[in-house]
Amino acid sequence: MNVPTPGDIDNVSPAVVCRSLLLALEASEGRRRRRMRDTQPDAIGLAIKRDLLTRAVAEAPASEDFGTWLLAESLRPRPEAGSGAVRAMALDILMEWRLAQSVGSFRRWLEAGAPSDDREGRQA
Repeated sequence: MNVPTPGDIDNVSPAVVCRSLLLALEASEGRRRRRMRDTQPDAIGLAIKRDLLTRAVAEAPASEDFGTWLLAESLRPRPEAGSGAVRAMALDILMEWRLAQSVGSFRRWLEAGAPSDDREGRQA
């Protein structure tokens, strides 16, 4: 399986975008850990999203099949998460992929590795 690299973001394939979104997820995790409240629900959502993104990178669905692929993934039984949470994260990923297709600044941010001061190991 030939998975494109982030330098190929111009083709805006789901695998490329999802690989970059995994980097952006690190910043979300950093922000979550600094919150002064119970963040267990956030951690569950991030874990579901990370799993979907990782699977999309590994399976590299075609652009024209990505929505169908996400739907199938959200319908797949998962003992660790309810179907509503998985569907919500799948819709979030679909929206971010479409955003990368249509908004050049978002696409460039992803191509740059989704830089954020909130990423673990960086000073805020």
